[in-house]
Amino acid sequence: MGGYLIYFAIIILVPLWAQMKVKGAYSKYSKIPSSTQIRGAEVARRILDENGLYNVGVEETRGHLTDHYDPRSKTVRLSATNYHGHSVAAAAIAAHEVGHAIQDNQDYAFLRFRHALVPVANLGSNFSWILIMIGFFAGLSGMVLLGIIFMAAAVVFQVITLPVEFNASNRAMDQVVSLGIIRNDEERETKKVLNAAALTYVAAAAVAVLELLRLILIYTGMTRSE
Repeated sequence: MGGYLIYFAIIILVPLWAQMKVKGAYSKYSKIPSSTQIRGAEVARRILDENGLYNVGVEETRGHLTDHYDPRSKTVRLSATNYHGHSVAAAAIAAHEVGHAIQDNQDYAFLRFRHALVPVANLGSNFSWILIMIGFFAGLSGMVLLGIIFMAAAVVFQVITLPVEFNASNRAMDQVVSLGIIRNDEERETKKVLNAAALTYVAAAAVAVLELLRLILIYTGMTRSE
């Protein structure tokens, strides 16, 4: 019983801790203006143009920290605070999302793999637990195994997301430094924003892997008792 309590504490507290780190870093550095005073939208546009990505648009989107790159429409979408803001955080996040656009343009292998996994990962996320629960209650180990396979696809998606996000952050740092968007004394703050954001993906992947391993152990126990 104690082991289960520790396990559930980990899978609940780790993501919460990661979210707190992101919110803390963003709250702090969104209040610190960059020395160049360039708005997030302009940061994105400048990096895109410097890399010849004139066909990629930059748009404002609703919500808080809803920034993303849409490969279907070739658009970098920035939340209002980052689109209009000229903070260190706005520059970091805008550059990060453009990093994904550069990955897309260069056919970055992990990004292509992640895109290919999207349909399977969505299916796994939506149906894995249904199959697993039916299997548990009906005592059907085959149904549990099928659910685990679906869940494994979603977990692979989470794990593949890690190199994609870290690579986008590395590209972001290279761009904002080489183009003079941030100065040397601002590199540390920019990295803190990017690293905090990466923690959410690390936490999500870690929790997903732990949950998959737990279910595999339970399935192994079921098959032994049959």
